[in-house]
Order: sequence, then C-alpha cells, then structure tokens
Amino acid sequence: MADEDDTKADMNLQDLASHDGAGDVELASKEDGIVRTAKDLEPMFDVPVQVQAVLGKASLEVNQLLKLAPGAVVELDRKVGEAIDIYVNNRLVARGEVVLVEEHLGVTMTEIIKIDGASNT
Repeated sequence: MADEDDTKADMNLQDLASHDGAGDVELASKEDGIVRTAKDLEPMFDVPVQVQAVLGKASLEVNQLLKLAPGAVVELDRKVGEAIDIYVNNRLVARGEVVLVEEHLGVTMTEIIKIDGASNT
C-alpha cells in the first residue's frame, strides 16, 4: 500500500502529458462517480505556476530593518540541514533540501504535503 502511494506521489504531470492515451491512467473522482483520465488534464499542462522555496523567516522591527547594511546577517527560524518549505501559488505543497545544480541552487523534494494535511515521505 505504501509503495503504491509512493508511486502515485512520484508521478508528475510531464509523465501524464507524454502518455499516449492507450490505457489512460484513471484519476478517480468517487464523489461524482465520473472517471477522469490524464488526457482530461491536458489543457492545464501549459498553465504557469509560481514556485517558491522558503529557507526560513525572520521578524524584525522597523528600526532593526533600517539599520541593515551590506554584510549584515539576518537570523532565520530554521537550523542548518532542516527542510525548507516549497510553495506552489502560495500553497505549501512540499518540503525539501537545497542542492547545487551546476552553478544554480535547486531543491530536492523530500516530503510531499497532501491536501488533507498529512504528509508523504
């Protein structure tokens, strides 16, 4: 059961987009009894979304903010090595770790946050 959930969580929209339609993956909707396939999502594949990886947060008073200068350090609420939050369109969807991709920063997702509030690692 857990392996099946992991497999579903690992499937991404690009996999669905490249699906040839033969034996379409069913996306069950038990509430209305309608069975949907990956092809039903096709119009959504090109919709842009905003992705944010949040390292941490800090609260400052205005006078502290005004005193910031080059070289100043703002301490965040996360510890080194602690997972960062990944938001899609301002909704928390995952947690992950910062990685280096050539000369750019990237994020490896280590935990997917399910809609019902439970997480899937």
